[in-house]
Amino acid sequence: MMFQKISAKLNNYLSLVKFAHSIFALPFALLGFALATIHQSDPLSWKLLFLVLICMLFARNTAMSFNRWADRHIDEANPRTALREIPARIIGQRAALAFCIVNGLLFVVATWFINPLCFYLSPIALLVIMGYSITKRFTALSHFVLGLGLALAPTGAYLAVTGNFDWIPVIISVSVLCWVSGFDIIYALQDDEFDLENHLHSIPVLLGRKKALALSLILHILTVVLLILAGLHGNFKAIYWVGLGIFSLLLFYQHTIVKYNDIRRVNLAFFTLNGIASIVFSVFAITDLFL
Repeated sequence: MMFQKISAKLNNYLSLVKFAHSIFALPFALLGFALATIHQSDPLSWKLLFLVLICMLFARNTAMSFNRWADRHIDEANPRTALREIPARIIGQRAALAFCIVNGLLFVVATWFINPLCFYLSPIALLVIMGYSITKRFTALSHFVLGLGLALAPTGAYLAVTGNFDWIPVIISVSVLCWVSGFDIIYALQDDEFDLENHLHSIPVLLGRKKALALSLILHILTVVLLILAGLHGNFKAIYWVGLGIFSLLLFYQHTIVKYNDIRRVNLAFFTLNGIASIVFSVFAITDLFL
């Protein structure tokens, strides 16, 4: 009985932070880590890899729990989100905020054991990843703030290993920014009417569905262009390009199944296709690096 209660509570918190959505940023963090390991010509450090992974875990828990706490009244008013953990009273407001604070502190502590640069940058990283929840109240650029938060993953992992910046992880990070911003615009189509009525900001509200989808497509074209640039600059070989080809096809396929007048398959585009694309590209790119 005790185990069942603990398991149920754990599942509630995993649902609160949408743990399954870690597949968006985590593969790119692993790519940044692999890239740095190759550049350093050092043996793989399992301790450092563990620290990077728990930093990703704590950072994402912080961002998502803060988002759910900050949006609790909005979520309660929106029929699509009214059954989320806080408005449904599955997790209390104070418990969610405490969870956020604890994970934020654990993230900063974990960066201390990586290197001084990561530790000094950790508060800035937290401000960025938590900023998305606030910005959508006053700017349609909130999608790009979310993109920036996930874009920290490859460069952050690279910094964890090397303590220095490099063009390739930065280019990959900018591509992640464009990719995430693009698919978040598609995801926001579900709430454009609610957002408009409640004075919340998004690209679909600002531009309308047709132009929002056009901007999303432009961002995804930029994503591919940047990954091509990263591949050329990094002298990647055939496996990388095969992975990029599959990634590109999955990216553009979502634009064929989501229309301005038919958004029934937004969740398929948002989670399934982008999740698979992230994993496939990163696996192929990392394999290319080590082979």
